[in-house]
Amino acid sequence: MTAPSSRNSHLSGFSLRESGSITMAETSAVLRLKRHLEYGNFQAEQYVKHLSQQSDGDRDLQEHRQRIQSLADETAQSLKRNVYQNYRQFIETAKEISYLEGEMYQLSHILTEQKGIMESVAQNLLQTDRSDAARELQAVYHKAEGEKSNNPTLLEKVEGCKNLLDIPGRYLVYNGDLTEFDVDNMALLQKVHAFLMNDCLLIATYFPNRRNAFKYDALHNLDDLAVVNVKENPPMKDMFKILMFPESRIFQAENAKIKKEWLQFLEEAKKNKALSEESKKEAATLCSPTVADVSGNPFLDEEKPAAEEEVDLSLEWIQELPEDLDVCIAQRNFEGAVDLLDNLNSYLQDKTSTHSVQELKVKIDVRVRQLTDVLVFELSPDRSLRGGPKATRRAVSQLIRLGQSTKACGLFLKNRAAAVHTAIRQLRIEGATLLYIHKLCNVFFTSLLETAKEFEMDFAGNNGCYSAFIVWSRSALKMFVDAFSKQVFDSKESLSTAAECVKVAKEHCKQLSEIGLDLTFILHSFLVKDIKSALQSNKDIIIEATKHRNSEEMWRKMNLMTPEALGKLREEMRNCGISSFDQYTGEDCWVNLSYTVIAFTKQIMAFLEEALKLYFPELHMVLLESLMEIVLVAVQHVDYSLRCEQETEKKLFIRQNASFLYDNVLLVVEKQFEEGVGKPAKQLQDLRSASRLVRVNPGTTSVV
Repeated sequence: MTAPSSRNSHLSGFSLRESGSITMAETSAVLRLKRHLEYGNFQAEQYVKHLSQQSDGDRDLQEHRQRIQSLADETAQSLKRNVYQNYRQFIETAKEISYLEGEMYQLSHILTEQKGIMESVAQNLLQTDRSDAARELQAVYHKAEGEKSNNPTLLEKVEGCKNLLDIPGRYLVYNGDLTEFDVDNMALLQKVHAFLMNDCLLIATYFPNRRNAFKYDALHNLDDLAVVNVKENPPMKDMFKILMFPESRIFQAENAKIKKEWLQFLEEAKKNKALSEESKKEAATLCSPTVADVSGNPFLDEEKPAAEEEVDLSLEWIQELPEDLDVCIAQRNFEGAVDLLDNLNSYLQDKTSTHSVQELKVKIDVRVRQLTDVLVFELSPDRSLRGGPKATRRAVSQLIRLGQSTKACGLFLKNRAAAVHTAIRQLRIEGATLLYIHKLCNVFFTSLLETAKEFEMDFAGNNGCYSAFIVWSRSALKMFVDAFSKQVFDSKESLSTAAECVKVAKEHCKQLSEIGLDLTFILHSFLVKDIKSALQSNKDIIIEATKHRNSEEMWRKMNLMTPEALGKLREEMRNCGISSFDQYTGEDCWVNLSYTVIAFTKQIMAFLEEALKLYFPELHMVLLESLMEIVLVAVQHVDYSLRCEQETEKKLFIRQNASFLYDNVLLVVEKQFEEGVGKPAKQLQDLRSASRLVRVNPGTTSVV
């Protein structure tokens, strides 16, 4: 009895060892097969031929097939892992690129600031060389003054200015050709010839068909203009700007040397004119007592001292006023400087304007111009913009107190425009479009709201400036819409994403109405073109998809196989607004409708829902015509199928689909359109009429 059992155990052990050896053999065979297939000169036909010759039967081929299948599965899994890994690396690389883009922008900003500092240092180092140039220019002026007229025949060629040199003491200092550009967009305007005289600047334009003939354009007094050097920004170079409040003009010289000469001649001409006027006033002061003595008029002798006594300029604070103003400007105590000017104006308000008062005003006017220049520099866009609109309040309020509210308004709005532009550029472009739009709207509309509140606070008493703010708001909104459209519409986002983004922008825009600023209409006018294009593009996609499904239509009932799938479809139809969908369902998860009609219903209801989010009155006809085109594709297909189908059973099924399309889908489309727009659409009502929709025999269905 024991022998057989031991024998059986021996055989059992042998079987296990044999089974283990077969598994190892299979693994070894798979590895050999893998190396063989990876060989560079592998030829499939020869391999199959050799395998069929060496195989003992069907079993060997089946085993070999299983080995190849296992290798294929393993290769597919490895490929999926590699694709997933590469996708993760691609996302990480994109994030790094976005981060590096922001870093590079910040680095560029820092380098720009460093360049400005280096230019200012170089400018200071060149101050020592300017004295020689000034002496040379002074010599030119003395020479010009001695001649009293430099090239008068050239001035006589300017139409309307032949008698320009007849004024005593006026003479031509410098002239030359210049090219004028538009200040706002740097567009080329015209070629001009400028004549600089010792007291004014004449701008003349060329006659089109006459050589060396000029036409009068403008004449500017040197006291009323300021010269500003324009930084080099290739290809726009060798430029300088002439400021004549409230306007300005920008010119380009032929080369850097001529530009330098223009700047030096203009500066020297302004200085010489100021010195000449001062010397004339001093001479008049010295001569006035002699004239009074010679006249021998006793009433004149008695009246003059009385007029002088009306204004007491010997007060200590008046004597020290010019120096105090210089100290306040140097210490950036703008409020103190304006307070001193207000005290002086109050003191001189009811006083007689004597010669000593006029001299004091001349000295004070020089300080006022210096103070104005400093305040203008404080509001320039080149300054730091991190402080927000509140950082401009100090300079703006002092300019308003100086009576220059128009200039303060323009500079304030330019400063804020640069701040908004910088904030939009520094905003990182996120992977998700909706997330980026949320950040963009938050940055822009918050900045716009802060600017509006600050503007209302600073310019509360200047109603004339509010129109300038409205114009600025429109240009700022255009800047926002450009960034918005580039991310949403140019990148071909889906209609649902575009609708959500536009909805976010509208909500932020409505918040401005809290302060009385409603820019919704302007936002619509900027977006109407892009939204119209998006609606038409999505409409074309739906029409093409519907036509493709129609071409494969077999007019068969839908079998959803599981109750869960049927419940999901019922929920989708309920969300679409079709409450009577249950009457089209049958037993065992069958739906008595075609797959084409169900898919069309989902698409048109989704399109209508997203389009209503984008709706505003300017898009009424675009949306209505798009809906009609989409509906006509489905309606014409049903009509064609009814006319062509011969089988009675299929014809009844088509009519049932037509009834669902007419009694449910189109009715819901019409109702939702009316609710979203606020008024009924007669075109949809006419389209739903039986005579224009489908041709169904009377008595077979409810559709007639």
